[in-house]
Amino acid sequence: MRISVELVPRDQTAIMRDAHFLRERFGWVTMLNIPDLLRFPLRSWDACSATASIYRSSVPHVRAIDIPPHEPLAMLEKILSAGLKEVLIVSGDPPHDFGHVAYPQSSVDVIRRFKRECPELSVYAALDPYRQGIRAECDYVARKIEAGADGFFTQPFFDLRLLEMYAEQLEKQVVFWGLSPIVTEGARAYWETTNSVVLPRSFRPTMAWNREFARDVLRFVKSNDSNAYLMPIRVDLAEYLDGLM
Repeated sequence: MRISVELVPRDQTAIMRDAHFLRERFGWVTMLNIPDLLRFPLRSWDACSATASIYRSSVPHVRAIDIPPHEPLAMLEKILSAGLKEVLIVSGDPPHDFGHVAYPQSSVDVIRRFKRECPELSVYAALDPYRQGIRAECDYVARKIEAGADGFFTQPFFDLRLLEMYAEQLEKQVVFWGLSPIVTEGARAYWETTNSVVLPRSFRPTMAWNREFARDVLRFVKSNDSNAYLMPIRVDLAEYLDGLM
């Protein structure tokens, strides 16, 4: 079982501090995921180049809509020179800054390109259990596998029953099952309205509920020899992670 924790790349000092903290406090964390967030100047592959000295498995996110289709993969040289072995391709939200150029291509296009130009990289794709129906999302998964995806990182789950249904469909795939705490009513509204999340009736926006749910998922993951992807968004790392494993 591999367990990845997502860190926000606010700047290099912060990302290194958090990576050192995880290594020293939570030895069961085996890898990092670092998203590429346009509101920060530090790109995900540059952040991973730094954290690779602490976590060899540091996974940069690459936004498909940021990749010029007829130009070289600008970040590939940095990824390889840092010794990084894995990358996650996501579709990417449209930029709010109209000065930022985006391109009309899908993550499937960019997965295929990465595998063609750098077959030694493990190229992961995203899975969103709430984006559409299960059958449509699994069809999308199949297209990503055909393009060369080596596995999947999911958006957060909030219902173990839904996770188990997806696990049945993806039993032969490498999957990192996503978890992220919702501890305020504002965060709950965001996930429900922006990400179309359907929360179970038992849900409570408390750290206690989210930690207990995380333990349930981690037990499931361990018993199925799978992997987990923890996204402690806007919460204290230690408060969320302490005692989960």
